[in-house]
Amino acid sequence: MRQDIPCWVGGTLRPMDKIDVHRQGLRHPAVSVFIQSGGQILLQQRARTKYHSPEQWANACCTHPHWGEAPVDCAARRLHEELGITGLPLSHRGQIEYRADVGSGMVEHEVVDLFVAKTADRPVLRPDPTEVMATRWISVPALQHEIDTTPGRFTPWLRIYMAQHAARVLPDQAD
Repeated sequence: MRQDIPCWVGGTLRPMDKIDVHRQGLRHPAVSVFIQSGGQILLQQRARTKYHSPEQWANACCTHPHWGEAPVDCAARRLHEELGITGLPLSHRGQIEYRADVGSGMVEHEVVDLFVAKTADRPVLRPDPTEVMATRWISVPALQHEIDTTPGRFTPWLRIYMAQHAARVLPDQAD
C-alpha cells in the first residue's frame, strides 16, 4: 500500500512513497519522541510485521509527518496512534540528521525533530499491535548496558541517539 511522506528531491520537498524513500535512502523529515518517568524511559518493541527493523526496541515513538503537518502535531498524533497516549506536554529538543542501514534493503536518511515528555505518572499504554509488540520502562544506565552488549536488539536510530545525542534526548542530562 502506497503511503506518501515528504522527501527532499533536488533540494525541493515533495511527496514520495515511503517505501521508495527508504529503498533509495533519500533524505526526509521525521519525528522521534522520548518519554521519561521516574528516572526511566519508555521503549517500544516494533511489531513483527514492520517492513524494516521488526522486533527491535526503539524509543517511545518514531514516525514521519504527513504533508504539511507540524512536527509537534505529528509527535502527538503518533503517540496516540501507536501507544494510546494523549495529553503529554512535548518539549522540542532540536533537530538531528542521521543516515543508517535499517535492513531489508532500506536506509533511513532522516532529519529528525526530537521531542521529550517528562511525566511524574506513567501514562496508561494502549499499544496498537500492528505497530508495537511490547513496551517497557528502563533506566538509562541499563539501556546503555543492553545496547553495548546486544546492539542488534535495538534500532539503529536508538543506538545513534544514545551514542551521539544523549544530552538532547534524555531530559535529566539536558535540563
